[in-house]
Amino acid sequence: MISGDKIKEIESLALRIRKHIIEMICAAGSGHPGGSLSAADIITVLYFYKMKHNPKEPNWPDRDRFVMSKGHAAPVLYSALAEAGYFPISYLKTLRSVGSSLQGHIDMLSLPGIEMSTGSLGQGLSAANGMALAGKLDKKNYRVYCMIGDGESQEGQIWEAAMTSGHRKLDNLTAILDNNKYQIDGKVEDIKGIEPIEDKFKAFRWNVIKCSGHDIKSIISAFEEAEKTKNKPTMIIADTIKGKGVSFMEANPKDFHGRAPTKEEKQTAIEALCKLENL
Repeated sequence: MISGDKIKEIESLALRIRKHIIEMICAAGSGHPGGSLSAADIITVLYFYKMKHNPKEPNWPDRDRFVMSKGHAAPVLYSALAEAGYFPISYLKTLRSVGSSLQGHIDMLSLPGIEMSTGSLGQGLSAANGMALAGKLDKKNYRVYCMIGDGESQEGQIWEAAMTSGHRKLDNLTAILDNNKYQIDGKVEDIKGIEPIEDKFKAFRWNVIKCSGHDIKSIISAFEEAEKTKNKPTMIIADTIKGKGVSFMEANPKDFHGRAPTKEEKQTAIEALCKLENL
């Protein structure tokens, strides 16, 4: 059972990661704050509670793997990797700068700790399948985690990959749907609805768990249930809020799916996150 102190520690880390997201995107003058902020709590649980990984040995063969299929949410992953010690936190401010390894979309050849280059939506789950299948064939005990977006789930390759996961009984694979209900052009349900998403994954022979994507205890419980599931991959449908933690960014894709905050907006956002940290 996780202690209250550990939950508070993870919550504090998630807030720090949110601050990094705001600061680095503002410094770059471009980037994707909304979908990075919505994923912050889940990514924090993965990197600071659940996953086996070693910043000093990023290619450790027995490490757990994480694939950020919604590759435009690179800032949240970069922030977690920096906090975990893969590279200096000060380097975050080079996001999208010429010569920086922190590209706008994730590049596995540029940074330690990145398992897969992503950004062309729909492809990450297929790569995660390959890693999970390799683990089975090599008789390794590592687990593979893959985050996909709800808008991304409109992509046909997601469903081809999902069929493969179920067919191969990849119970060492856990996917997380960042169900923040918005994409660049508006509400997912208005553009191309994906519901009933739970039933769809069940039909593809997945174990499906629903959780709050902003409740640390709920997220941990979902991951632990996934680990106990045998002969099926697990999809965690995490209900989230796009732009979570910054009120004027929340559920506001028109302004903050892919636009950097101004210096004034950055200051307001950081102040709001500091208040949350002090609650």
